[in-house]
Amino acid sequence: MKQHDILIVGAGLAGMRAAVAAPPDLDVAVLSKVHPVRSHSVAAQGGINAALGADDSWEAHAFDTTKGGLYLGDQDAIEAMCHEAPDAIHELERLGVIFSRNDQGGIAQRPFGGAGFPRTCYAADRTGHAILHAMYEQLLKRRITVYEEWYVTSLIVEEGACRGVVAWDLIHGGLQTIRAKAVILATGGSGRVFLTSTNSVINTGDGMALAYRAGAPLADMEFVQFHPTTLKGTGILITEGARGEGGYLLNTRGERFMKTYAPQQMELANRSTVSLAIGQEILEGRGVDGCVLLDLRHLGRQRILERLPQIRELAIEFAGLDPIETPIPVRPGAHYQMGGIRTNQWTETDIAGLYAAGECACVSVHGANRLGGNSLLETIVFGRRAGIRAGDYVRTVTSQPLKTDHLSMSQARVQRLLVQEGSIKAWQIREELGQTMSLNLGLVRTQESMSTALSAIAELTHRAAFVTVQDKGLVFNTDLVQALELQCLLDVAGTIVASALARTESRGAHYRSDYQARDDEHWLTHSLIRRTEAGSVLTHDPVMITRFPPT
Repeated sequence: MKQHDILIVGAGLAGMRAAVAAPPDLDVAVLSKVHPVRSHSVAAQGGINAALGADDSWEAHAFDTTKGGLYLGDQDAIEAMCHEAPDAIHELERLGVIFSRNDQGGIAQRPFGGAGFPRTCYAADRTGHAILHAMYEQLLKRRITVYEEWYVTSLIVEEGACRGVVAWDLIHGGLQTIRAKAVILATGGSGRVFLTSTNSVINTGDGMALAYRAGAPLADMEFVQFHPTTLKGTGILITEGARGEGGYLLNTRGERFMKTYAPQQMELANRSTVSLAIGQEILEGRGVDGCVLLDLRHLGRQRILERLPQIRELAIEFAGLDPIETPIPVRPGAHYQMGGIRTNQWTETDIAGLYAAGECACVSVHGANRLGGNSLLETIVFGRRAGIRAGDYVRTVTSQPLKTDHLSMSQARVQRLLVQEGSIKAWQIREELGQTMSLNLGLVRTQESMSTALSAIAELTHRAAFVTVQDKGLVFNTDLVQALELQCLLDVAGTIVASALARTESRGAHYRSDYQARDDEHWLTHSLIRRTEAGSVLTHDPVMITRFPPT
């Protein structure tokens, strides 16, 4: 049996930042189902927010974040994030992150949607890549144990406290128990619930599902952000930085149609506004082959090569066009989960010894709509807080023998999958689930569409119990991992639909054509969904409001 003081599940930015922040005298380990630099944080393009400008302030950043989230974010957590942001950026710079520079030699900042100031720091259009590799260097420097290519099947929770995990070793095969005094979940999002997503294939909501099954509540799961600009046919992200650099959105008439929907902010309105506007243009027949066009030509060759080199590369590679000469066909795609494992501003969950940070968590700093550039900031600020708070906690507890054979329980589950025969494949159900969610819980939702999705998920969950794993081997059995991931996707999808059905209003990323108004009187609340022996239970908690009353 392996044992550590702190075990971090997930090796993206939140997980690695937690590991680096944990006290150096403690035994810290990181577990990831992929190599750390293959974590989805590497795909973040546009930048990371902080009020560094002389005319900017953390209070203005907090206001923009609160307003952009339609006042559903908890303002104490938002204030903590925005207040710590400038120091977090300067610390990243000291750790070796090579940010793009302005003419004065300082960290360059570009405008992003919903922000009152250009406060998005960036490294060209590969910001996540730059930060992730710098953090991995720090992981190596500290000689932190890394379980590379392991998959967690369950949390070990006894007497109300998390005491480790059971995980599958993909490389060598077999389940093992890994004991820990504290566990930090930093497993990222659940974008693969939808058929077309900017997320990598590993983003299957694993951490959310693990916490949910262990009894921790998930919050605000109905709020799934659709990024306005994903590449036609593939869902590959085209960064908001393209619009931050001055790109135009055009319809089939060549019009900058955002003047109709957001005449002041235009292409830099918040993401839910831009996504709905693009959807409306396509619906009313002003799209271009089911898309709109992102026009960068007027920026000029030099600026595109300097500021947006990856976007040009992606457009050439996957759309067969050069944005220096031709507009890029784009449309909204599933991008980010604002909801997640409910935590306080110190990343503590309802289960002692269990923490969560990054996209798998709901602190809640994004409310109903995340501003671009705040997701990377969330991983750094709250990843650091998780490492510090978990370190404080482990000094107060001692290791105790486990009272239940958790390993045998997980082995029975895996063995059932391996021996089960039949014709149902995990990828088939995963694809059907993605189609169901994309069709019924996309940009526009109704009571009818969500009820249809709920029934479909129940039927898919029943069929998933009879999934056949074709690979019966133990070593690098990706077929088995897909079957386990499928269970997570179905659990998460069910919480999204149940939470969305209950919220009879439109707010940010949750837009209902049958309830189009925002309703602060009844719905200025967080949705909390918890699994019990009797089934899922949905409750609501008030939003924390400090200095910014809803307007």
